[in-house]
Amino acid sequence: MASANVRIGQQALTVLDVAFRVPCIFIIDAIFNSYYDPGSGWAGTAGKILIRVMGIMVSSVVLVLSQKALFKFYTLFFAVLLGVVAILINYYAISHIDFYSAYYKAALGFRLLPRNGPTLWLGMAVVQLLFGMGYVVLLNIQSVFAALVVLDIMIPLWGLIIELPVDVRQLVAVASGLALALNTAVCLALKLKWFYYSCRYVYLLVRHMYRIYGLQLLVEDTWKRIRFPDVLRVFWLTRMTAQAIILVYVVKVVRHESGEHSYLTWDVFWDLFSNLIISGCDSTLTVLGMSAVISSIAHYLGLSILAFIGSTEEEDKRLGFVAPVLFFILALQTGLSGLDPEERLVRLSRNMCLLLTAILHFIHGMTDPVLMSLSASHVSSFRRHFPVLLVSLCLFVLPIVLSYTLWHRYALNTWLFAVTAFCVELCLKVVVSLTVYALFMVDGYYNVLWEKLDDYVYCVRSTGNVIEFIFGVIMFGNGAYTMMFEAGSKIRACMMCLHAYFNIYLQAKNGWKTFINRRTAVKKINSLPEVKGGQLRDIEDVCAICYQEFATSARITPCQHYFHALCLRKWLYIQDTCPMCHQKVYIEEEARDRVPFNNNGYVAPDGDLGQFAEPDGAEAAAAAGGPEHENELLEDNDSIEYDEDEWGTENGETPIEEDYINDDTDSNGD
Repeated sequence: MASANVRIGQQALTVLDVAFRVPCIFIIDAIFNSYYDPGSGWAGTAGKILIRVMGIMVSSVVLVLSQKALFKFYTLFFAVLLGVVAILINYYAISHIDFYSAYYKAALGFRLLPRNGPTLWLGMAVVQLLFGMGYVVLLNIQSVFAALVVLDIMIPLWGLIIELPVDVRQLVAVASGLALALNTAVCLALKLKWFYYSCRYVYLLVRHMYRIYGLQLLVEDTWKRIRFPDVLRVFWLTRMTAQAIILVYVVKVVRHESGEHSYLTWDVFWDLFSNLIISGCDSTLTVLGMSAVISSIAHYLGLSILAFIGSTEEEDKRLGFVAPVLFFILALQTGLSGLDPEERLVRLSRNMCLLLTAILHFIHGMTDPVLMSLSASHVSSFRRHFPVLLVSLCLFVLPIVLSYTLWHRYALNTWLFAVTAFCVELCLKVVVSLTVYALFMVDGYYNVLWEKLDDYVYCVRSTGNVIEFIFGVIMFGNGAYTMMFEAGSKIRACMMCLHAYFNIYLQAKNGWKTFINRRTAVKKINSLPEVKGGQLRDIEDVCAICYQEFATSARITPCQHYFHALCLRKWLYIQDTCPMCHQKVYIEEEARDRVPFNNNGYVAPDGDLGQFAEPDGAEAAAAAGGPEHENELLEDNDSIEYDEDEWGTENGETPIEEDYINDDTDSNGD
């Protein structure tokens, strides 16, 4: 029970922490969006600029305060606010209320106060008493001074009962207000020491973190500490809610005056929605707020898909980060907040289409590993395969539907070309994933070693990567055309450079490296002797990589270990050493003069494997090491430890070349 109460208390503090930071965003947004007349003279312009800068600085400082300092700041702020409200109520009461006739001039035409004089006075006295007590508690004023403060707030109301003249009552109200303002100023002045040390502490903390961890970690820590995404999200939703209420009220009044009884039709709803969306991205802060809302939607969408397909990868939970970053970059790249309202709505819809295709690409990246895992592990449960296949089918159908819809509504332009290219690329990636999935499923169904499987998978994936690379080059050309002839900007140029580096250069470099590695591995495999037919029965061993028997053939390494060609080739993609003894696999022909033996020390008969050894190779090895060396060959290879110098000279011949000695692995044994 205590832990539950503690958790509820922490959640309440978190809610208050976020709520207290939201007004700072509203103030900064209002300052940036406000208009000032530059023709009011240099003094007026300088004063307005100074006020703007001070407002932004104060709001920014309050925004990044620690939770304790933030609560202290709002304690003082609410105390000052209660004092101001109490002063205004006193002034309004003595200026507009006649106690005995209970006649008053209601503000804005609303008659909310009671007409009975004593009841009115008693109600106002209770309100002022509550305000005075709140003021005293928030400022932590001592008992004697607290009573004087409450008495000072109540004095102007007493002037209504004793029928003081209006001028005197106004003078009493002004004097009471001045006394309360003076007390507030004194209390705040006493708090200056706390304010100074708080600012100094924040400055020292920021400087220390900057020196130790750098600017990036400092920004990340501040971003998490003040819960900036939550603050932006609450700011945007609060702003949209307030504007929606105002718009609905205005539409209701206008349609009521025009005699129409149906307030909310489809056209009216669409106009309201369009106006809200347009106003929801009219500044940089509102775009950030919309990005925060998109982040929440994408995050829970990603979690739902991961739960549906049964994935537990932590890296796949980054959709809530990728989607808002991409949306914000698109907004900056297209200058979304600076466009006219109608053009802004069109541009926002186009950006959303691009964002949707990017999210679909990311979801494909989440489903592809699950598909490969299910097919490679030979899971036969239909309930396990169905969710992933359903998501893959949706990823294939949705781009087609989106492209079909857009092509029937819009003429061809650079934006439509980009969306279509992304959709086609996604469909091809889904086809590649499903094809590889089918190949692995067929391999698991027959339960026989399929030596060509790796080649087929490589061909399919290489074809997909080549097509993806071609689309990357096409998109780079489309972006260059857009920048030169339609809407060029520095941000677009930077994004094109990033696209050219990551999606074109690095992809081509990695693809070429993979191709060279495979070609080198095939060359190494083909250079090794191959054992077939009846010779395999004399080995009576299994492949040390896959632990399966040699059904058709085996490859023998220079260190006389046997492997499947497919298994050894996959190993050589990673490193150029034997999996058993860590010796070089690919060496010159004249160095292959060892006695052939298998993984468990079996020595093949001379008539069986003599064709795979150099002439007199066994005799030379025995002569070099004598009987003692010959006994070593009959031991278990797993326990043999070679030294680089011994490996090159133990046969009594010329040492092997240095290129084959200096490998990247540890040559001192497993």
